[in-house]
Amino acid sequence: MEGSRTKGRTTIEVGADGVALITIINPPVNSLSFDVLYSLKDSYEQALRRDDVKAIVITGAKGKFSGGFDISSFGGVQGGKVNEPRPGFISVEILSDTVEAAKKPSVAAIDGLALGGGLEVAMACHARISTPTAQLGLPELQLGIIPGFGGTQRLPRLVGISKALEMMLTSKPVKGEEAHALGLVDAVVSPNELVSTARQWALDILECRRPWIASLYKTGKLDSLGEAREIFKFARAQAQKRAPNLTHPIVCIDVVEHGIVSGPRNGLYKELESFQELVRSDTCKSLIHIFFAQRGTTKVPGITDLGLVPRRVKKVAVLGGGLMGSGIATALVLSNYPVILKEVNNQFLQAGIGRVKANLQSRVKKGRMTQEKFEKTMSLLKGALDYESFKDVDLVIEAVIENVSLKQQIFSDLEKYCPPHCILASNTSTIDLNLIGKQTKSQDRIIGAHFFSPAHVMPLLEIVRTKQTSPQVIVDLLDVGKKIRKTPVVVGNCTGFAVNRMFFPYTQAALLLVEHGADPYQIDKVITKFGMPMGPFRLVDLVGFGVAIATGTQFVVNFPERTYKSMLIPLMQEDKRAGETTRKGFYLYDDRRKAKPDPELRKYIEKARNISGAAIDPRLAKLPEKDIVEMIFFPVVNEACRVFAEGIAVKAADLDISSLMGMGFPPYRGGIMFWADSLGSKYINSRLEEWSKTYGEFFKPCAFLAERAAKDAPLSSPVDQAKSRL
Repeated sequence: MEGSRTKGRTTIEVGADGVALITIINPPVNSLSFDVLYSLKDSYEQALRRDDVKAIVITGAKGKFSGGFDISSFGGVQGGKVNEPRPGFISVEILSDTVEAAKKPSVAAIDGLALGGGLEVAMACHARISTPTAQLGLPELQLGIIPGFGGTQRLPRLVGISKALEMMLTSKPVKGEEAHALGLVDAVVSPNELVSTARQWALDILECRRPWIASLYKTGKLDSLGEAREIFKFARAQAQKRAPNLTHPIVCIDVVEHGIVSGPRNGLYKELESFQELVRSDTCKSLIHIFFAQRGTTKVPGITDLGLVPRRVKKVAVLGGGLMGSGIATALVLSNYPVILKEVNNQFLQAGIGRVKANLQSRVKKGRMTQEKFEKTMSLLKGALDYESFKDVDLVIEAVIENVSLKQQIFSDLEKYCPPHCILASNTSTIDLNLIGKQTKSQDRIIGAHFFSPAHVMPLLEIVRTKQTSPQVIVDLLDVGKKIRKTPVVVGNCTGFAVNRMFFPYTQAALLLVEHGADPYQIDKVITKFGMPMGPFRLVDLVGFGVAIATGTQFVVNFPERTYKSMLIPLMQEDKRAGETTRKGFYLYDDRRKAKPDPELRKYIEKARNISGAAIDPRLAKLPEKDIVEMIFFPVVNEACRVFAEGIAVKAADLDISSLMGMGFPPYRGGIMFWADSLGSKYINSRLEEWSKTYGEFFKPCAFLAERAAKDAPLSSPVDQAKSRL
């Protein structure tokens, strides 16, 4: 499925062999906009009317069959802004009653992509020919919907119920060769033979040399009813376990089952009815928002609209071979960047190279990399103990410990040893970049490249600009970010940048609630149920108490008026409880790092309560789940509002992506700002006001939130950037 803004169409050409070639044209991926679908119907009907046409081949322009339904049309459908076709027009009238029921055979010639609606069009044809590398799949569930052009009915009849459910529920495509083995395509040929083979195949069907198959009524791959019911039961249990907050995977299973039990035509109508409901659901709206927000992070007003072309980065140096440095080096070599890894002594250097090696070997073990590719990738990494080999590097990423004077010394050295065009980046997560570059004359090429741990796995890259960072350097780093398969988000320079600053109140709110009488384990349970990978206390155990205290100190220094000063974590650390690494933190851990509650935690909470003077509020011990979620996340929303109002983030949607990819906020809730807007600024402001009267300044709504609430305006509508910091 893809997004597109151009007006699409189909063309029809009739060859001397009597085969009409219908080509879908809607760059870049030939998405199926309503224009394309209406045009497909017209071209098809023309081919059926014409006496000189014996058979039909459908293909896509420029080596791509179709990336699926045009996602940008969903917004119009949800808001009632577009005239969508009458229900059943596409799945029943066009694909079933025109294409599949035609008196002339049709063959889909598939190259590149046949995803979502693209594959559904292909499955309505009487045969499918594919190239070996073509990708075929139904990824609609990623957007909170189900296939809506007959895919829930045809795919099980072509590949069997189990495989069809797996393909739809995981949204994973299959390549041409596998599609052939499954029975999804009838033959695999090279791209230059694709259309000619499809033409001949269509004529062979006409001459009864090959079978004329209507996929919707194919039964050979279907299990017996008893076996089918067991498959559906198992699939429902798995879907419920994997995503307990989502209903659309269950709806998908129900629709497939309905077609098996009541017949495919009834299944089509059930699919139609369910699709119409799901496309208007909050989950679908959230996931479509995320789809476009993720693609929009690389558009930065005043930077990416200046016509600057990214300079080619041919060689990168990484300073520091610890967990972060080795992870960054891994991400770079995986995308074919030659990397110099520098350390202070040979022991540290060998350990750093060893970590990169282990990261890559883990891919080999999982079957995601061949031994040959492993050796080739490792050969891109060179170690260094000095700056001698930095003469021709284009980008340096510093990833040493968080020590200001050390970083200042490093950046002074880099200015001396690196070429004048070289980008000087720091992976700092807490230190002001202006402070890091204070002793240099190169402020225009100093930038933050803040990766999240583990750096070769986590998808987010915060690109931190100062007021001096040149637009060219930002454009260059955005390009590197995309090439190493990260989602880059450009943010301003402040304590914690966007993610850490937004989410610092996440732990703070949890500590405040516990010291006032809430149960920490209940908080973690509710927050996990909401959709976070883990609750705030389990998270502190994972990152370690040292990191939590260091981050907290930065926040206290910079924002003392809105920090809840709890002694709970320092008290526990005094007793050598530091989280997972010491097997004791807020939880106890066994050899396999499995967490279980610790009854001893109560005494530390009581000590911390005595120090802070917090009074137990009996209401907090019996807080409803909704209130726990709001008391933990509304302070996060409040801080996100400040980040947005100050211009640290240019777009609210960038904060949504940051919250998802940096902290694991559930995508089906649309990101932190989108979720907040679904509740309303007025409601959030009133709740925070109410809590601030009882529990103090920590909950006090910021001016931006109060201002938006007074107008009952969305939090995500644009800020006047002239008034913001950047």
